[in-house]
Amino acid sequence: MLYAFLADVVLVIHLGFVLFVVAGAFLILRWPRTAWFQLPAALWGVLVEWSGWTCPLTPLENWLRTQAGAAGYPGGFVEHYLVPMLYPATLTRTVQVLLGATVLVVNVIVYALVFARTACKAMFGVIMLASCSHPA
Repeated sequence: MLYAFLADVVLVIHLGFVLFVVAGAFLILRWPRTAWFQLPAALWGVLVEWSGWTCPLTPLENWLRTQAGAAGYPGGFVEHYLVPMLYPATLTRTVQVLLGATVLVVNVIVYALVFARTACKAMFGVIMLASCSHPA
């Protein structure tokens, strides 16, 4: 029972990490220091997807489930939990590359917005929402 509980804890942590990788950049709009954690996490997510690696949390969860007497699952977390919800077909190499690219693009856009906002504030002392022009 303890192993099953721990496997579920790893599952929840894994899901939280995946969400942080994909959408965590939006947190830096409110809490800029979050970037120190989010950027490495996003880079890790892109690396795992583009390289075809399996995240280390997946074998840990499988091992805990096996110790609990349940069967593990083949493949990775994304393929087992997220792909069936998002995609009807199995995960292909192309889809993995696209997932990695999506994470990268979302993060680049948000970080560019934060950089522009920070630069605007440094130049004019205020954050302008509509543009970065000097207030009249």
